[in-house]
Amino acid sequence: MAAEMSQTLPETILIGGLVVAFLIGYLFGSIPFGLVLTRLAGLGDVRSIGSGNIGATNVLRTGKKGIAAATLLGDMLKGTVPVLLAASQGGEIASLVAGLGAFFGHLFPVWLKFRGGKGVATYIGVLLGVYWPMAFVFGAIWLASAFITRYSSLSALIASAVTPVIQVAVGNWHQAVLFAVLTAFLWWKHRENISRLLAGTESRIGSKG
Repeated sequence: MAAEMSQTLPETILIGGLVVAFLIGYLFGSIPFGLVLTRLAGLGDVRSIGSGNIGATNVLRTGKKGIAAATLLGDMLKGTVPVLLAASQGGEIASLVAGLGAFFGHLFPVWLKFRGGKGVATYIGVLLGVYWPMAFVFGAIWLASAFITRYSSLSALIASAVTPVIQVAVGNWHQAVLFAVLTAFLWWKHRENISRLLAGTESRIGSKG
């Protein structure tokens, strides 16, 4: 009996630690930087313009490039910070769980009735915290795709699809599983963009439409 309890206790502690890591990640991820920063700048509710999204791309439609850049940075860091905190306290698995929480927090923030952003910046932020070279690979793929296609959404879709494949190739199996899940949700959040891409009506980078 005592032996069984001694085996169960570490498992309980481990599960509890992972739950805490997820919740901390979720709380970081659910900070709506786009909404907060635009309101502080006196620009009103960013959800009432453009796509209605709280991410940097829609914030840029306010014409305030500085606010959009600050939103991008904030949305990235809310993925990076909890991953690094969890890694320092609980190791790799805890960091991956925290990254999952941060991404879900951005997509489904409790403060905004679970209606959040599309997750690209936070996806990159989690990559930075988990395995920073892969974040630069993501950026390089995005830039190349954007240069060729002039579609921001398509570039993000391509880069996210390639990310878990490369992680499998380099042997980062745990990370590959995480980012396969994140990629699936990122694509789901971009389903309207995908429909417009297929219809040929998606706006290109630099266009006013």
